[in-house]
Amino acid sequence: MADIVTPALGESVSEATVARWTKKTGDAVKKDEVLVELETDKVNLEVSAPSDGVLIQIVAPEGATVKAGARLGVVGEGAGATAAPAAAKPAAKAEAAAPAPKVQAAPAAGGAVIEIKTPAMGESVAEGTVGAWTKKAGDAVKKDEVLVEIETDKVAVEVAAPADGVLAEIVTPQGATVKPNQVLAKVAPGAAAAAAPAPSAPAAAPAAPSAAPVGLMPSAQRIATENNLDPAAIAGTGKDGRITKGDALAALETRAAAPAVPAVAAAPRPAHEREDRVRMTRLRQTIARRLKEAQNTAAMLTTFNEVDMSAVMALRNTYKDAFEKRHGVKLGFMSFFVKACIQALKEIPAVNAEIDGQDLIYKNHYDMGVAVGTDRGLVVPVVRDADAMSLAEIEKTIGELGKKARDGTLSIDEMQGGTFTITNGGVYGSLLSTPILNAPQSGILGMHNIVQRPVAVNGQVVIRPMMYLALSYDHRVVDGKEAVTFLVSVKNAIEDPQRMILDL
Repeated sequence: MADIVTPALGESVSEATVARWTKKTGDAVKKDEVLVELETDKVNLEVSAPSDGVLIQIVAPEGATVKAGARLGVVGEGAGATAAPAAAKPAAKAEAAAPAPKVQAAPAAGGAVIEIKTPAMGESVAEGTVGAWTKKAGDAVKKDEVLVEIETDKVAVEVAAPADGVLAEIVTPQGATVKPNQVLAKVAPGAAAAAAPAPSAPAAAPAAPSAAPVGLMPSAQRIATENNLDPAAIAGTGKDGRITKGDALAALETRAAAPAVPAVAAAPRPAHEREDRVRMTRLRQTIARRLKEAQNTAAMLTTFNEVDMSAVMALRNTYKDAFEKRHGVKLGFMSFFVKACIQALKEIPAVNAEIDGQDLIYKNHYDMGVAVGTDRGLVVPVVRDADAMSLAEIEKTIGELGKKARDGTLSIDEMQGGTFTITNGGVYGSLLSTPILNAPQSGILGMHNIVQRPVAVNGQVVIRPMMYLALSYDHRVVDGKEAVTFLVSVKNAIEDPQRMILDL
């Protein structure tokens, strides 16, 4: 027998939620076949079978909260057909003993109705928000069919039907705040035709939206609903053609890139429609809280400088075709700034340090975080050991991580352990800003828009492409002199890019 174990979740992630099992007890499995999906506050993780055999026990059912190293299930030897009967009893025992089942069923009077309750959402999560219902009261449902998502500040937990039958009643409508073990809905088991009259609370039915299209995952449904996307026009790449969150985000990007259609003049909106009140998503609430915590914890200060981009732009124009032909990637500005920052970090080690209690930890490695804006919020994937990379390798890595960020497929490992962060507000037209630290790091560089401005060079006024740079730093770790020296070092490297190797 072999245990299925929760993998490492990362430095800043203490727990995960079991989102979905792809097999049931007694099913045959193959080595490296994905058996279970875990959700954290950052990414989804897939856990594979450790060996060929049979899934003889599910220790942590869907909805359970687990920590790194926790046992999720057990794979035994033998064929699925012969092992299925023997596995039934341990599976039932595991489900009864598990502390956080996905759906807790309690029969009502006569044992005819099963209650669907809010699953446990983790030690640090006290409540969640009910998302869109995929069915309405009176609809037929199948066992394990996802009916609703509960959104928390960390993950979106899917809640499935406990049995075949009819959704008799929606007790808690979309948008309501719920706590663990609270009743969400009731299912009447049995044939749909016989159980159809079961709904007894007509007031609850209007609160549920129409059923989601077949094959549309709840997270994708939420994106489609919030952005008025037509699910029928989205190509699904998930299992059995299901539309995933990445598919919905890709469709959103495609629509954003399409030419705008002139709007037809409309009549003025009534006074009561001049505002739309939309509840913040749990993820947005978490981002807001963490950014405010960074401001409250660190002694944050920002210093500024400006850099003449003429030399880098001339270098790019001269070698961009040869560079792309040789390396298969375009030469951008970010790789130059990554190299320039690494050089400055080596000169000023304090900017690459962090506080741990009463100790200062000076990092002798250079894992550069690069901020990426997505529809879900800002994420910071990490380019590891960037000091050992060429400009081409940095450009390729940033491109790959950026695509993963927009598709929502970044792993936890790809977003943890950064020592310094670079954010480029210039891509959105920002002229100047004061970036907020990415805790526990002690420094973040803000790049901005390149603007043609008159500057004095050798006593003459000339027009040059200029960019403002901003370094926000933790004054508890970095002194003002060190911060200014760091920024001047970056400026000098960018204005004299011959110091950095093109690897042509």
